[in-house]
Amino acid sequence: MATRLVIDHRHPEKAHRPDNPVARSKPDWIKVRAPQHPVYHETRALMRDHKLVTVCEEAACPNIGECWSQKHATMMIMGDTCTRACAFCNVRTGMPDALDADEPNRVADAVAKLGLRHVVITSVDRDDLADGGARHFAAVIGAIRRAAPETTIEVLTPDFLRKPGSVEIMAEAAPDVFNHNLETVPRLYPTIRPGARYYQSLRLLDHVKMLNPSIFTKSGMMVGLGEARPEVGQVMDDLRIADVDFITLGQYLQPTPKHASVASFVTPDEFADYASLARAKGFLMVSATPLTRSSYHADADFAQLAAARAAQLAKKVAAD
Repeated sequence: MATRLVIDHRHPEKAHRPDNPVARSKPDWIKVRAPQHPVYHETRALMRDHKLVTVCEEAACPNIGECWSQKHATMMIMGDTCTRACAFCNVRTGMPDALDADEPNRVADAVAKLGLRHVVITSVDRDDLADGGARHFAAVIGAIRRAAPETTIEVLTPDFLRKPGSVEIMAEAAPDVFNHNLETVPRLYPTIRPGARYYQSLRLLDHVKMLNPSIFTKSGMMVGLGEARPEVGQVMDDLRIADVDFITLGQYLQPTPKHASVASFVTPDEFADYASLARAKGFLMVSATPLTRSSYHADADFAQLAAARAAQLAKKVAAD
């Protein structure tokens, strides 16, 4: 009974839905150990001291032990309550609190104290704000640039649906990487991502690249939700048409009985096949494994992404 109350409290809009069975056992390739490294606890303490929210905790990421033990954390700004109710996501839903004007400084201070080479900043959806939170993102980016000028910045943003002017704010803020996840194939949007629109998300990625071609663009999706391989290939094609540089693919894991069920556990060999397909389609960078998440190994991936672009430009110059 206690577990049910906690679930309903985090996801009141899902309380009336029938339970979906949760797989009792998972394949060995997606099992992870509980966090034990002392640096994990140091990172956790720093987040608490700065009153920061992380998507690592809120979304119950399976990689939290590994990432926090290396002082890698994806900070979630604008609160811990999302205005959307996606069927895959474990972040709390409801009406968020007002924005905290001091949050950009606290985030920047934590980045500086952690000594991060690369930081990922994400957020809940804030449909209650006129700009969807774009100006707050820009303020965080600016604060980090001042406090830790050597740190490269990656943002993972909402879709800014019906928020005119927001994409221009993000392009002007010029993060090193602009990430927005498509999450799944268009056919599954009505049940998995009902508050979003597939082509709006594609246009967002395309628009950022057009406004500021120097920004790397990135997107990701989950598999194991019932999608077919040709549908995944079509999403890849759509992302390449939008000139997206980097794609991530990972296994969907069901957070609670009130969330969408896992339709299949995709094998490592199938992920390797998806990775080969994505590379053949021309992405500069591909990460496709069962435990891949949007910001998993983001610092190392950024270095490889920058190197891949440099090599591509050198090849083009040589051809000319």
